[in-house]
Amino acid sequence: MNRNAAILVVLSLLILAGCAGQKETTGITPKATEETLSSVPKWYLNPPSDPNFIFTTGTATSRDMQVARDKAGDAARMELGKVIETRFSGLSKRFQEEVGTGEDAQYLDMFTQATKAVVSTVLSGAAIDEAEMKNEAGLFRAYILLKMPIGASSQALLNKLKQQEQMFTRFRSTQVFEELEKETGAFENWKSGPGTP
Repeated sequence: MNRNAAILVVLSLLILAGCAGQKETTGITPKATEETLSSVPKWYLNPPSDPNFIFTTGTATSRDMQVARDKAGDAARMELGKVIETRFSGLSKRFQEEVGTGEDAQYLDMFTQATKAVVSTVLSGAAIDEAEMKNEAGLFRAYILLKMPIGASSQALLNKLKQQEQMFTRFRSTQVFEELEKETGAFENWKSGPGTP
């Protein structure tokens, strides 16, 4: 066998060995299969809808069951933070329309700062409503559904605004305040209802 033929044989064997050694999973992200897709919980693809609650979902994989669950919970909380931030952004725009601009710019800035502070702290009121664990190509896949009462975020915002007396006095005359107060009242009734601690 000449030298070129020997090199060609060795290269061919290396290429074949490389192809045979490839695995179905890369790290901890398995390839999607029909079985995987058919086992996704229905509530993950179509979260419940309720005017008094915000629902978000998250999923993650890991070789460790608890890590998969923790990562899925973090993903759902990140999504919840985005939903609350979007909601508060809408409230801020409505407040701006009611209050105006110019001399009221200070109030608008205070309101924006209050909403940002609330978004960063209100996620503690979220609870896991559903959780499922699946085996996926030798890994754990966790699915999490978070549920948070809308009134909890409204109450947190009102509490934050009350800390700034002048701002709160101005804010109380708006329709946005009435809406938040209504949501907070519904939340208080829900908390004191039967079956809640």
